[in-house]
Amino acid sequence: MNISGKLCSVLSVLTISTGAFFVSNFVGDARAAEPVKIGVAGAHSGDLASYGLPTARAAELVAEHINAQGGINGAPVELLVEDDVCKPEIATNTATKLVSAGARAVIGHICSSATKAALPIYDEANIIVISPSATDSDLTKSGNHPTFYRTIAPNDAQAASIVNFTVGQLQAQKIAIIHDKGDYGKGLAEDARKIIEDGALATIVLFEGITPGAVDYSAVVQKIKRTRADAVIFGGYHPEASKIVTQMRKKRMKTLFISDDGVKDDTFIKVGGKYAEGVYATGPADVSANPITRRYREAYMKKYGVEPGPFFDNAVAAALALTNSIRVAGSTETEKIAKT
Repeated sequence: MNISGKLCSVLSVLTISTGAFFVSNFVGDARAAEPVKIGVAGAHSGDLASYGLPTARAAELVAEHINAQGGINGAPVELLVEDDVCKPEIATNTATKLVSAGARAVIGHICSSATKAALPIYDEANIIVISPSATDSDLTKSGNHPTFYRTIAPNDAQAASIVNFTVGQLQAQKIAIIHDKGDYGKGLAEDARKIIEDGALATIVLFEGITPGAVDYSAVVQKIKRTRADAVIFGGYHPEASKIVTQMRKKRMKTLFISDDGVKDDTFIKVGGKYAEGVYATGPADVSANPITRRYREAYMKKYGVEPGPFFDNAVAAALALTNSIRVAGSTETEKIAKT
């Protein structure tokens, strides 16, 4: 089930729509000018590759279309693609590589923790970064990263959707909140807790972090069982969520399970199997009716033979917004791109 924050819906549609106006304005021979180097950073391998690869491919499709039309003001787009495996310690190296390679802007990163780790490097280099999926609220709301943008709603908007759905439609009164201790998962869990407590919407019977990558989550599952919670709100990604849900159902627990866009992925269903049935997850608004979205989805299907994965539409929006801003600015200078 797709529950979406309005901010994400508006932002995705508007940024995608701006791309409709730039294609016909490219001029000149894209091979004759110095390339516009754009970094693409995210998880392209490992457990979370299903989140990062659609963004890399979205950027590739947008770049191919732009270059076929003559480039950005005559300059070809050159993508510098780097894999951060959604790990903070690797993301810093990824950012350093992209800056050293001459990236003028970056599409990414994918995971909030990796994005948070990489941003100080981009801040120092004064480079525009636009993410299709990093939702940690502080990334934009703290004011610490003025050149960071995103085409997805922040965690607090997503948490509000989760809480309103859990309390309103599912009518849960006792809620256990579990998270993976990461910037994304813990941040969303804390936002959900604050919304529930500030509004006295329900009783939080458990708030606990787990260790990502563990084989067995029976200890936290047993805690959830003892609380007799009506519902679990989980902040984190599908590898951990699938294990927790599976262990809950094997104990014949009927506790409702509601999670975030880190779980809204086909991989969760494949791994969870029959135990994935009945799980709810939030995700970006459906913009598939948008003609530009539809065009890029069709191009993806033709090239890769499968449906685009998570955050593809947001990544198309990010790539179009960024490249169009460079075109309108007539420059790769950060201040001019930011103004546009």
